Amino acid sequence: MTVLSGTLASRLLGFGRDALIAALLGAGPVADAFLAAFQLVNVVRRLLTEGALNAALVPAWLRIYQQAGATKAAAFAGRVLGTVSTGVFAATFALALLMPFAMTVLAPGFAGEETLTLAVTDARLMLPYLAFAGPSTVLLALSSAQGRFALAAFAPLLFNVAMIATTVVLLTRHQDPSEAAMLLAATIGLAGLLQLAMLAQRRRGRNPASPVRVVVDAEMRGFFAKALPGMIASAGPQLLAVGGAIIASTTPSAVSWLYFANRLIELPLGLVGVAMGTVLVPELARALHAGNEDALSEVQSRGLELTMGLALPATLGLMILNEPIVRLLFEHGAFNAEDTAATARVLTWLAAALPAQVLTKALQPAFFAREDTQTPLRATLIGFSAAVALSFLLGHAFGAGGIAAGLALGAWANAAVLLRRGAARFGFNLQPASRRRLPRIALAAAVMAALLWSASTRIPGTFDGHGLGAAMLLALIAVAVILYTVLLLALGAISWGETVRALRQRPARDLHL
Repeated sequence: MTVLSGTLASRLLGFGRDALIAALLGAGPVADAFLAAFQLVNVVRRLLTEGALNAALVPAWLRIYQQAGATKAAAFAGRVLGTVSTGVFAATFALALLMPFAMTVLAPGFAGEETLTLAVTDARLMLPYLAFAGPSTVLLALSSAQGRFALAAFAPLLFNVAMIATTVVLLTRHQDPSEAAMLLAATIGLAGLLQLAMLAQRRRGRNPASPVRVVVDAEMRGFFAKALPGMIASAGPQLLAVGGAIIASTTPSAVSWLYFANRLIELPLGLVGVAMGTVLVPELARALHAGNEDALSEVQSRGLELTMGLALPATLGLMILNEPIVRLLFEHGAFNAEDTAATARVLTWLAAALPAQVLTKALQPAFFAREDTQTPLRATLIGFSAAVALSFLLGHAFGAGGIAAGLALGAWANAAVLLRRGAARFGFNLQPASRRRLPRIALAAAVMAALLWSASTRIPGTFDGHGLGAAMLLALIAVAVILYTVLLLALGAISWGETVRALRQRPARDLHL
């Protein structure tokens, strides 16, 4: 709940940020350039942050802590912090030099256009965020390994707060769109510094840790051999978005439509993904190291219930209310009705991928906790390859909607590979209670969706995104959420007693260094 609360706050601020960006830049060449650059930086950022590094660092740190003690674990943490920070700084500098080539590969449709120059400039201004994200990510991963999840949950809020403040100022000044995009890009770099400063201050307030060192010995090489595949696998949804942007770059405004539709998918996906990466990996690792099969089954079962409980109603709700939601959030300023209709069509297909993506987020920790990052990497690469091939074919036939359909099929291919290989290797031991609850969760979501669809077609009005229409849409969504919760309670899929007991639990004190 701590991680979900922080992530929800961050995603809601993210919606506000993107609504303001849509009003400021619209969906033309300037917006395409800015969002393509932002997508590149965002993928690299998520290779590091949002629980991705936990896939390798948390199990390794816990193993050393439990086998060799706190001093050895702290020394390991200091070596990882120094080595990761140095490597990320060097990679950021190299990426800045190679940015024209990188943007040409990621957005081939921009080649020879002014859009490419704008995208390269914007991306270079954003790069300082990645340099600061290296040490920030290690500090956040170590906090979650020690059972302190609040910092990892709420630290990303600084990013969105900085972006929103800058965008509001630019809207009031009626800034030229190209200049506004560059100022926003520079703000992203500054936001990384603010986050690192906050984390460094928190670290000084803790007990002294081992000195930060840059080491490339056998232990570090082994760690990075496991870390890099896991980080890439954890960023599967973002890699799919990049693949879609590469293909969409040949169609005017399609990059923007895909970006804004994907932002709506990222609310439920982010809630589940960050919670799974930040909480589930350390819990599974502790159960495995302790040889506690009951605890292992409990964590796996609750993780699957959480992912499906959030994904199913979100998928159906976004499909049913796709156009009204897009209109409410983004149809302002330079973002017009045509952009709304196109984004809504893309959203329908991307929503179909949501259950597969959250299922992947629930399955990956079972491999990561066993320090197996190769299997999730292979599954991610298979899904990505399928998505790119299908998006290319379907995009030529059906435009941006076809690209989104190809991405959805690629996401399901990723989940299918993980299911098959996980079942063959170690199985997924679900508790009997979960076997009863999961069908009830699906039934509650289906009933909610049927009633939501019926209500949305019968209520008068156009949900125009302003005034009464916006209020009616928000009220309808609120009623659907309440109805879904009531159905879960009535069907016995959840109970208040278990929720209260879970919230009262505290991390083991012996992990706090």
